[in-house]
Amino acid sequence: MSDVKTGHPKALYVLFMAEMWERFCYYGMRALLSLYLIQSLLKGDAEAFGIYGAYTALVYAAPVLGGRMADQLLGYRNAVILGGILMALGEFFILGNALIPSIPADSWLYIGMGTIIVGNGYFKANISSIVGTLYEDTDPRKDAGFTIFYIGINIGALLATTVCAEVGNIYGAEYGFALAGLGMILGMVFFQFMGKIIGGQEDIDRNAAPKDPIKLNEAWLGPLSRFHVTIIGSILTIPVLYTLLMYYESVGYLLGAVALLVVGNLLYTAFKSDNVQRDRLFVLIILMFFNIVFWACFEQAGTSLTLFAERNVNRDVFGLFEMGAATTQFFNPFFILVFGSIFSWMWVALDKKGMNPSIPMKFGLGLLQLGIGYLMVQVGGWFATAYLVPLWTLTLVYMFHTTGELCLSPIGLSMVTKLAPKSMTGTVMGAWFLSFAGANYVAGVIAQLTGGEESHGGEAVELTSEASWLIYSDVFGNIGYITVGIGVFLIIASPLLNKLMHGVK
Repeated sequence: MSDVKTGHPKALYVLFMAEMWERFCYYGMRALLSLYLIQSLLKGDAEAFGIYGAYTALVYAAPVLGGRMADQLLGYRNAVILGGILMALGEFFILGNALIPSIPADSWLYIGMGTIIVGNGYFKANISSIVGTLYEDTDPRKDAGFTIFYIGINIGALLATTVCAEVGNIYGAEYGFALAGLGMILGMVFFQFMGKIIGGQEDIDRNAAPKDPIKLNEAWLGPLSRFHVTIIGSILTIPVLYTLLMYYESVGYLLGAVALLVVGNLLYTAFKSDNVQRDRLFVLIILMFFNIVFWACFEQAGTSLTLFAERNVNRDVFGLFEMGAATTQFFNPFFILVFGSIFSWMWVALDKKGMNPSIPMKFGLGLLQLGIGYLMVQVGGWFATAYLVPLWTLTLVYMFHTTGELCLSPIGLSMVTKLAPKSMTGTVMGAWFLSFAGANYVAGVIAQLTGGEESHGGEAVELTSEASWLIYSDVFGNIGYITVGIGVFLIIASPLLNKLMHGVK
C-alpha cells in the first residue's frame, strides 16, 4: 500500500519513525558516554576512551550476527522488536545504581552497554533490511526510499545530540540515558502500532516474517522453542560482553584475529578467481583499509573532540547560554541534513557530464576533507583566548568531516555489492561492517593519545588549560597532516585502482 502523495509504501514512514527514535536512543547514550565515564565514574582519559572504543566496536560488529539470526531464523520483525526491547532495557540498566547501590555504578554501566550491544545487533541491520523488502530491485523509487530513511537516521542523531546531550549537561548524564531509553520505547510504539493506524502494517508483516514460523516456534530443546532459546542465548551473551568491556584491550585482539581470518578468506578467494574478480577483490581489501583509516579518525566525535570541547573550546553561544560539550556533536547530523541532498544532486549532475569521480577518488577526497577538518583546530588556535578556541572552530571541524563523510559513506555498501563475487556478497558485506568495528576500536586507541587526565586514587587530576591545549593541538594537527597526506596519495593512486575495478563505477 503506497501513499498517493509521495508514491512510497506507507510502511516506509513506520520504519522511518522507528529508526529515528532508535538512533535517538543510541546517539543520546553515545553523546554522554565519555563525559559520564570521566566525570561521574572518575575514569582516566585513556581508560574511558578504551572502554568507549571497545563498546562502539562491538556495537558495529553485532549486526553481522544479528542479521544472520534474522535471515535464518527470527525474521526481521521479531529481530527488530527484540532488539528494541533490549536497547531500552540497556539504557535503564545504566541507572541501576540508583535502585541497587550495592552494585557499583560502573558494573551497571557494563551491564547496560552489553544489553544495548545485543539489542543493536538485532535492530540495526534488520530494520534496514525491511526497507529493502518494500521495493523490487528494479524499482526506481528504491534509492529515494533509502534516502528518506537515511534522513530519519540523522534527525534522530540530531535530536539525541541536542535534547539528550543538553538534558545530560544540565541535570546529569543519568537523566540523558533515561531519556534515550524512553526514546527507544517510543520507537517501538511507532513500530508496533503506527502501521495499523496509517496503513502499511501488512507490508511489514508479510516481508519481515520468519522464514519458517513453525520451525521457530515448535518445541526444540525440551519445552523450549528455538525462539525461547534465542532469547536465552541473547541474555547469556550479556555477561560475555560485560567481561570484554571490563577488559577492553581484549576486544582489539578479538577483532584482530577475526580480521586476519576475513582478509585471509578474501585473499584465498581472490587467488582462486579469474583476473577480473581477483583485481576487484584486491581493490575491495585496499579500500577497506582506507575505510578503517577514515572512520578511526572521524569517530573522535564522542571521545577526544568532546573532551576538547569541554576543556579548550569557548562554548558561549552569542552570550545567550553555554552549550554543553556533548551537544557539540550535533554539528555532524546537522550538516548531514544540510548537505546530504546537495551532494546527491551534485553526483548525479557530474555523472551526466561524465565528471563523476571514481570510487577510489571519492575515498581520497573524503580523507582529504577529514584532514582539513582537523587542521581547523590549528586555525582556531590563532583566535584563542586563555587557551579557549572559538566555537566556530568545532563548527568548521565538523563541517569538513561531514562533507568528507558524504564523499565516502553513501557509496560503501553499493561498492561492496558491485565488487564482491555474487556467491559471497553476504560474506563480504559482513567483512565491510567488521571494518567499521575495527575502525571504532582504533578510534579509541587514537583518542588515548590525547589522554592527559588520569585517575589517581579515585580522584581525577586535571590538566591546566594550557597543557590540554598543547596536547590536543599537537595530536589533532598530526591527524590532520597524516590524513591529508593519505587522501592526496589515494587521489593520485585512484586511476590505477579504478583500472583494477574493470569497469565498475
